[in-house]
Amino acid sequence: MIKAVLFDLGGTMHTADSPSGRNLWFARRLLDRLEDYGIRLGTTPEQLALQLHENGEQYKHLSEQTLRELPAATIWSEYYLRDYGLSKETLEPMAEELSFLYDYERVRIMRRPHLKETMEQLHRMGLRLGVISNIISTSVVPHFLREYGIESYMETVILSSSTGIRKPSPDIFRVAERELGLEPNELAYVGDTISRDVRGTRAAGWKLMIQIHNPGIAHRDAGLEGGPYRPDYLIQDLSEIPAILEHENSL
Repeated sequence: MIKAVLFDLGGTMHTADSPSGRNLWFARRLLDRLEDYGIRLGTTPEQLALQLHENGEQYKHLSEQTLRELPAATIWSEYYLRDYGLSKETLEPMAEELSFLYDYERVRIMRRPHLKETMEQLHRMGLRLGVISNIISTSVVPHFLREYGIESYMETVILSSSTGIRKPSPDIFRVAERELGLEPNELAYVGDTISRDVRGTRAAGWKLMIQIHNPGIAHRDAGLEGGPYRPDYLIQDLSEIPAILEHENSL
């Protein structure tokens, strides 16, 4: 029997896009905040926006190869702002704040429909709930959960930024198992990607994998569609989940 359902955050609880000009707006925001700390990069928003994109993609590629999340100060010093010669020690006092801004403001976030109602229904069904998320900030996921009014339902929140482990490594799923005191055959996971969520759930041997459709991540899953990693259910809306759990637990 499935006793707990854990969720991805980005792409699952909310989706994101980047409207025209958003990257420049965020680069200006970052330059202003760094200046508040006395750090002047001496560059234009246009140049910083380009570097953030290119350096961010390089870090993402590295983390997908190693399945490890580096400390925030290292990410900003050696990757995102590596063109400016800033040491980890210099960036350490502000690294989490920069990471929060990166994950919260860099793109436009849109909450999925029926998010709170779904969590409430799953909670009423007696299911334990939690989060497993790949993210560079340690504080932004709790912030989103409070913002969405679902913090009280989440018994465990497992983050790559806290554990140093990224999906699809089964090791981050093992952390959730230990915190909940449950076995793989008692757990379900809901995520939006094949590359991280479906692969990770399968590698961990969890009983049920539900993938929610997210056209915004097609480039991340290119070449994986129709391959060996497939969800048990592919859904369009979070509101479909309670019925799936009721069905699975009635078998």
